[in-house]
Amino acid sequence: MTDLRTGIRLVVLDMAGTTVADGGLVERAFAAAAAELGVEPGSADHAEKLAYVRATMGESKISVFRHLFGAEDLAQRGNAAFEKAYGELIDDGHVSEIPGARAAIEELQAGGRTVVLTTGFARVTQDAILDALGWRDLVPLTLCPADAQGRGRPYPDMALTAFLRTGAADDVRRMAVVGDTSYDMLSGVRAGAGLVAGVLTGAHDGPALHQAGATHVLGSVTELPALLEGDGQR
Repeated sequence: MTDLRTGIRLVVLDMAGTTVADGGLVERAFAAAAAELGVEPGSADHAEKLAYVRATMGESKISVFRHLFGAEDLAQRGNAAFEKAYGELIDDGHVSEIPGARAAIEELQAGGRTVVLTTGFARVTQDAILDALGWRDLVPLTLCPADAQGRGRPYPDMALTAFLRTGAADDVRRMAVVGDTSYDMLSGVRAGAGLVAGVLTGAHDGPALHQAGATHVLGSVTELPALLEGDGQR
């Protein structure tokens, strides 16, 4: 069977935990949002909700708040408070690239592959991260759930939107989807990607990534260029 790795033309990369290090800002921003909605810090309710946030890392944040708080007005309030708190943490300098991530992206593009950056955050937060890192012009396309009709991971919509908008590949099997969460892996599998790679720099461990459908698990995104050249892990 032909090794699909060397035929990859489109690489869909997650941001936080995969190419961007945020030092647990999701949990800190969630604490601010939970307080906004009257969830008592240190309570059993807070612990239960935080556990769900951890388990669903990678999912669209508004979807997480809809699950946690039910009513749409509460979900919207919570999500707005989350995005505001996360944005303030970004402004305070709490995000950086995963070491070597930018160089890896540039190497992938220099090899003739198209790279798209995706996130479960709202566009305003995604743009704040890109600005903080100086990444606005790094790749030709960045996507958030709103760019894919509102459905984030684990749906395949963002990966398929990247496939359709870029026209970089003639077959979904020539697309790679890469992320640090089980939901990233599920979205890649559901999109029919030929390569679905998990990285160990973020939320979930190797067994969880494999169970969700990862074809490969890498130490970090820096190992991806070699993998796609056929020199990396099996």
